[in-house]
Amino acid sequence: MASESSSSVPTSTSAAVLAPSESIDPNTSISVQGPDFSSPLTLQAFIQSYERIGFQATSLGRAIDVVNKMRQWRLSDDPVGPDESDDYLDPTVRAETRCKVFLGYTSNLISSGLREVILHLVKNKQVSVLVTTAGGIEEDLIKCLGKTYLADFNLDGADLRKRGMNRIGNLVIPNDNYCKFEDWLTPILDTMLAEQQQSGQVWTPSSFIHRLGKEINNEESVYYWAYKNNIPVFSPALTDGSLGDMIYFHSFRSPGLIIDIVRDIREINEISRKAKKAGMIVLGGGVCKHQIANAMLMRNGADYSVFINTGQEFDGSDSGARPDEAVSWGKIRAGAEAVKVFADATLVFPMLVAATFAKDTQQI
Repeated sequence: MASESSSSVPTSTSAAVLAPSESIDPNTSISVQGPDFSSPLTLQAFIQSYERIGFQATSLGRAIDVVNKMRQWRLSDDPVGPDESDDYLDPTVRAETRCKVFLGYTSNLISSGLREVILHLVKNKQVSVLVTTAGGIEEDLIKCLGKTYLADFNLDGADLRKRGMNRIGNLVIPNDNYCKFEDWLTPILDTMLAEQQQSGQVWTPSSFIHRLGKEINNEESVYYWAYKNNIPVFSPALTDGSLGDMIYFHSFRSPGLIIDIVRDIREINEISRKAKKAGMIVLGGGVCKHQIANAMLMRNGADYSVFINTGQEFDGSDSGARPDEAVSWGKIRAGAEAVKVFADATLVFPMLVAATFAKDTQQI
């Protein structure tokens, strides 16, 4: 056996390092490429460049594509099925029947400037259903009564407590804002209780939120526009926040107010079940994510899904779960358009909206 020359690369090493590649078809594969800043870029061109950057930038690019598909779909795009209802045979009706878009978000995002992004979608009737937590309702209404301010993640909690300041990440809310909220909400609760006792009609979380949107009568409010445009808002954890505190206090002063969650679960599930196509856009995790996904189960899964959150799946939480886990439950249809962007929603959701829902109104 001939010995290898001391001046040549060992054959085994060369074979390991310089193993040949399979051929890649340039017609079906996309090469990695970042934005070119050597010439001016419009916002749309800049965001479009994300598709080829890789990592979470590419996930954002895919999310934009999925959202645009859910926005653009019409029933007229699909052939008439053999069991189609007579209500959907008319070509005009089919052309006007769109995908139901379910938007979910956690309360901290309403505390942030994403509130105005969500408001744009609701004001312009670009979503069909909202799902959030108690904080996602009250923080919007409280902002109509007092400002939330930028601060710092590193502020001392004990010192803030002495000063009557509540911290949400790097935001602070004066506790006086919640006092103003109680002063505003208490007489509304009194009126709602009186109406319930007089008519026998029981409130639901969604009808309660609808009433608050009417009462706030402020165009800076997401829920004012949800009221004006008759977009249902579901909050199965309505008592988990300042709203719950106020309802708790009110139950001592004027007991008897009833809020029925059963009617709401029926309503959201029926909206999902009857939708010809349904898409979900969920910012964050927890209740808002699972409530929407579970409603999709009633129709054998969503047709389009975009999740944006920083949650990981190693602990088995639904918050961190990727779309494929939802497929196993029947909450996203097998083969459906679905993507998760691992990112802080405040970073990427404004860009997603700029490239989708707001694109038609932009001149940039």
